[in-house]
Amino acid sequence: MAWMEETAARRADPKILWPDVRSVIMLGLNYGPEDDPRALLEARERGNISVYARNRDYHDIIKGKLKQVAGRLASRTGAEVKVFVDTAPVMEKPLGEAAGLGWQGKHTNLVSREFGSWLFLGSIFTALELPVDPPETDHCGKCRACLDACPTNAFPSPYRIDARRCISYLTIENAGPIPREFRVAMGNRIYGCDDCLAACPWNKFAKAASEMKLKARPEYEGPRLADLVALDDAAFRAFFSGSPVKRIGRDRFVRNVLVAIGNSGEASLLPAVRTLLDDSAPVVRGAAVWAFSRLASAEFDASRLAAMARETDESVRAEWAYPSAS
Repeated sequence: MAWMEETAARRADPKILWPDVRSVIMLGLNYGPEDDPRALLEARERGNISVYARNRDYHDIIKGKLKQVAGRLASRTGAEVKVFVDTAPVMEKPLGEAAGLGWQGKHTNLVSREFGSWLFLGSIFTALELPVDPPETDHCGKCRACLDACPTNAFPSPYRIDARRCISYLTIENAGPIPREFRVAMGNRIYGCDDCLAACPWNKFAKAASEMKLKARPEYEGPRLADLVALDDAAFRAFFSGSPVKRIGRDRFVRNVLVAIGNSGEASLLPAVRTLLDDSAPVVRGAAVWAFSRLASAEFDASRLAAMARETDESVRAEWAYPSAS
């Protein structure tokens, strides 16, 4: 569906990216899960990976489809085209709303009456002048299900998100330790969070993804924390080959797994946690200290002063400084 430059002054002007653009075609691809992903939150010994990351990297899938459509458009019209999917500062959600794909819900994501909250977005910029589609209107009404579902209260008000509190940001973009105040709320979420999306009532009209490359792979649906915490860099890269999870690297991922282990209450995971107290990456060691304090508080308290004396990294020393888990 097309979005023309008349809206550019109120949104993000596509001409900043490409001066010759006359129209923007916005496209959405459904990646809806077959079941409510929140059911996995009860399996504390397993890790919960966000629905969008349970198979191939969506960037590659969508970009390939966009190039097919854009190529046909260019060959038939002779007009230049460019495609984008999270590869440039394109405001996909407001553009998608302006093009009629859906509306930005109170959780700030695009909502479709046909597909609910489960949509990947991509855009085709073209020098061709196309007719304008009517924008979608807001259908959230008084509903606040998405806001109330957020485990870290990341929405200061409807239609606004504080990324610093969002579990998706904390587990993926944040390179340092997970802030202590959000660790318990993370539960077993080890890559992203779907709670606000899954809570949307419009999902009752959504269908499961039809694109096979977006259907969840069994090994990514609730993998065992015991297996994930043992991954070294090579094993991590092999296990998540082709997955968007691979982008954050082994250290950041194992950090997330250790927080989940600290929330699990599973004493059987203590040997793996003890091993990682000496990991070469400070972000892993720090998370291991927190998990250790949660699973073996007495042993932690007895060893923390000596451990602090040996530790050279200040962020890890700060983890040992707490006399008990919090």
